[in-house]
Amino acid sequence: MSSQEIVLVGAPMDCGKARKGCLMGPDAYRTAGIARALTDLGHNVTDLGNVAPDPNDIAEREGLVNLSETIGWTTALMRSAGDAMQRGLPIFLGGDHALSLGTVPGVAAHAANQDRPQFVLWLDAHSDFNTLETTSSGNLHGTPLAYATGQPGFDGFPPLPAIVPPGQTCIIGLRSVDLPERALMEQIDVRGFDMRSIDEFGVAALLAPFLDDVAKAGGALHVSLDVDFLDPTHAPAVGTTVPGGATVREAHLVMELLCDSGLMTSLDLVELNPMLDERGRTAHLMVDLAASALGRRIFDRPTPRMM
Repeated sequence: MSSQEIVLVGAPMDCGKARKGCLMGPDAYRTAGIARALTDLGHNVTDLGNVAPDPNDIAEREGLVNLSETIGWTTALMRSAGDAMQRGLPIFLGGDHALSLGTVPGVAAHAANQDRPQFVLWLDAHSDFNTLETTSSGNLHGTPLAYATGQPGFDGFPPLPAIVPPGQTCIIGLRSVDLPERALMEQIDVRGFDMRSIDEFGVAALLAPFLDDVAKAGGALHVSLDVDFLDPTHAPAVGTTVPGGATVREAHLVMELLCDSGLMTSLDLVELNPMLDERGRTAHLMVDLAASALGRRIFDRPTPRMM
């Protein structure tokens, strides 16, 4: 892979759910050496520091967790994502998955300005297709894909600067989907693959047709990687653990295929909760996966130092 301009954007967002700890995620990625890992691959890396939420006077709503703060983060991250796209390939260091309420529309607006279709690859145990009306938990980290694809039920959120058509999304790794999410996904053209599909066909066979569609359309590809895409035995530092997730090799294969395609234009790393980690191993694994997506080969992977 040729040298790229990589832009790190910290989003210490911790309001998308009740359990706290994800606000420490950006610094955990930095401590785990994400800038050095990408620089060693020949990329130019700029760290823009951390984004802060915009102030607003949105009233809280019963049954929804931290609505006002989440909207403040959404408007700030939409703006920051658009700015970062003009500088290179942004990696958004989360923060919980509610940050994608801002990053996905922000990068989609940039793609629309370039007259390119925006595609989204969602690597997650959850579909995140709830709306403010359907969420039973009130946790807004379970709503970004519904919002970004223009579904109704987001009163109070800013109008979308660009909508990602549901047919231009692909979710891999599903193993926990609420009934309202399933009903919505069955009505619209979303590609969703659960772990049984990975077991039966292999992750490469599921991903390849989607990447072909992105390439044929000349599209921009945003990748959103949730820690809980991985099995919790490999990546324990997440508050939404669901057994039976992707193995380390399956996750690396996805990222290596993304690298081979040359299609990825932006990346979320989300839901890392360092309070739940074991000597930083989840943070290091997520950094390794980002490096695989940006050019690190198996033979280039350094031997870990003893702690």
